[in-house]
Amino acid sequence: MKRWALAILLLTVLVACDKPDKIDQLLSQMTIEEKCGQLTCPIGFNYYGKEGDSIWLSEDFISMMDTMPLGSCWAVLRADPWSQKTVETGLHPRESAKTLNLMQRYAVENTRLGIPLLFCEETPHGHMAIGTTVFPAGIAQASTWDPELLEEMGEVMGREIRLQGAHVGYGPVLDIARDPRWSRVEETMGEDPYLSGVLGTAVVKGMQKHVVATLKHMAAYGIPQGGHNAATADVGPNRLMHDYLPSFEMAVKDGHAGAVMTAYNTIDGVPCTANRWLIEEVLRQSWDFKGVVFADLNAINALYATHHVAADPAEAAALALKAGVDIDLGGYNYGGFLKEALQRGMVTESDIDRAVRHVLQLKFDLGLFDNPYVDEDLAEQEVGTPENIDIAHQVALESAILLKNDGILPFDENINKVAVIGPNAENIYNQLGDYTAPQDPVGVVTMLGGICSKNRVEVTYAKGCAVRDENDADIEEALKTAQKADVVVLVVGGSSARDFKTSYEDTGAAIVDAHVSDMDCGEGYDRSSLKLLGRQEELMQRIYALEKPVVTVYVCGRPMDMNLASEKSNALLLLWYPGMEGGSALADILFGDYNPSGKLPISIPRSVGQIPVYYSQPVTGDYVEESAKPLYPFGYGLSYTQFEYGELEINGNEVVVTVSNVGDFDGDEVVQLYARQKVSELSLSSEQLVAFQRVHLKSGETKTVSFSIKGKDFPVDEFHFLSPSVE
Repeated sequence: MKRWALAILLLTVLVACDKPDKIDQLLSQMTIEEKCGQLTCPIGFNYYGKEGDSIWLSEDFISMMDTMPLGSCWAVLRADPWSQKTVETGLHPRESAKTLNLMQRYAVENTRLGIPLLFCEETPHGHMAIGTTVFPAGIAQASTWDPELLEEMGEVMGREIRLQGAHVGYGPVLDIARDPRWSRVEETMGEDPYLSGVLGTAVVKGMQKHVVATLKHMAAYGIPQGGHNAATADVGPNRLMHDYLPSFEMAVKDGHAGAVMTAYNTIDGVPCTANRWLIEEVLRQSWDFKGVVFADLNAINALYATHHVAADPAEAAALALKAGVDIDLGGYNYGGFLKEALQRGMVTESDIDRAVRHVLQLKFDLGLFDNPYVDEDLAEQEVGTPENIDIAHQVALESAILLKNDGILPFDENINKVAVIGPNAENIYNQLGDYTAPQDPVGVVTMLGGICSKNRVEVTYAKGCAVRDENDADIEEALKTAQKADVVVLVVGGSSARDFKTSYEDTGAAIVDAHVSDMDCGEGYDRSSLKLLGRQEELMQRIYALEKPVVTVYVCGRPMDMNLASEKSNALLLLWYPGMEGGSALADILFGDYNPSGKLPISIPRSVGQIPVYYSQPVTGDYVEESAKPLYPFGYGLSYTQFEYGELEINGNEVVVTVSNVGDFDGDEVVQLYARQKVSELSLSSEQLVAFQRVHLKSGETKTVSFSIKGKDFPVDEFHFLSPSVE
């Protein structure tokens, strides 16, 4: 009762002060333990218990709050095999709001100073919790080339986590991905800094209407040596500034992102979590960033345990704090060893106060001192609504990329029997991607389910084989099923579906072991090749040998070897991980209810030997064995209609072009403007995307598209448009 009264008294004093004074008032009363607690963000999914309708706070949480009150918690609402929370044992939206209210009330009423908690949740493609809207993965979001739509998506994600009581969303992922062997390509927005920056900024703007967005992972995390997750980035300062930081800079300056997360990797031997130049000089001073900096989960401890730049956990804490890291995700080092670092003279109390100020400032900006609780009824009513799912459906539609079509698509009236075959045709989790909570099967439309729901053709199904398990196959049944159909829809690819048999590292990354799940992608599942695993290629070859019309659909999280499908299929579609509405989107495209318009945000290589094969690298010659050009280039994507471009014109500061739809279908075209520099001080790229615009054109319609080039330092005769929808 005394704690509660003191907290109310302190809050009354603080409300009467201006924000800087409020922070000064708090800092002046905080002990070192309380300050360290504000910089600590432990994993929270074990901080509650649930049985039936009853929810209570765990002894671990109460003990922590009584000894060193926490500043924040991460992933309280997370549900997945790592957290061991299922649809039954995890929290649904109303329960989520109730749980975070309970935790918040304990912080406000039962700690000495009553400082509210900051709750952080994963939101790479929707809130990673039960009952929320599951959007397509990041690489699919990027395939829309539609910032307006992604801002809508970001707003839904932000609103859904805020309704449940959380305040910080981890995402978007702005790592520039140029090695498809890397396990986390699916989370990114592709290989280009401008595209990633524009789209990432749109997501940030949407999210920050309700919560704080966190940019991940600064920096150069998407080019690990050997494709190994968290391996060193072999990049110099010029390339770093030109290719790997602009997307973050844009989201900070234009999107006003409130948080940034450091990456696990090193750059030129310096771990990002201990890189003062990166955090203080570039992020804070050059970009004028005012928010908080998170270390990724256990990244501070990695300074000691993995990178060996610190002799012990206390020195690791000191290195991170001195570099500018405010919050220790996981909490091991700041919570356990930052006070020791202070006592040993490795940091000063002013160093600690600086970080605490950033955290308290964020809490005041979010209004947590005035209104720390949420309405549990609203969480139940407004999370995962049909309106939100409609936006997920639109993102899935616009992200689908048509790579090949000989005219088989869209299906016409002569097609009466469709055989749907393949390991990703009827598997809920294989289409959702990593960082996805357990799902109610009723809420996810599979590829098979979407096609059946049209009720326009007779549909048969055979799995054929698994993604990886070679013993889980019945190819003969698949052949019999295909033989009786007019056309085959062959759904292959990969999976980031975690299961409850997989083992996990402390960071949550999956450990590759002898257990054969479908998982071939997702954090921790790096590849040495891009071949389809299991018996998928055997299934494909035998289906193609039937000489039936085949539409091959890849559902995956990274560019894969598509040579066989590209050669043999009548049509080839790439849906990446399309989210909960993926099957509906596929069916709309197959039957012509939607004209595909997605464009590649990352190049599809012919072979692993080409890596890296991003479009903007300086021009090189071909290989002895094959072309140096990718199988499908960045920006590529077909349509059911045809577009023609007029002559490029320069009008003052504007680049102008007319675009005409000369085909028979209405459709969207993504007009892409590229620039080349004839002469520059540094040889960093052959060409660069500098602007793009998605336009809708009815059949026979012409529109004029213009781009402002003011402030862009390129020779005017070096602009050109890419029209990848014309073969």
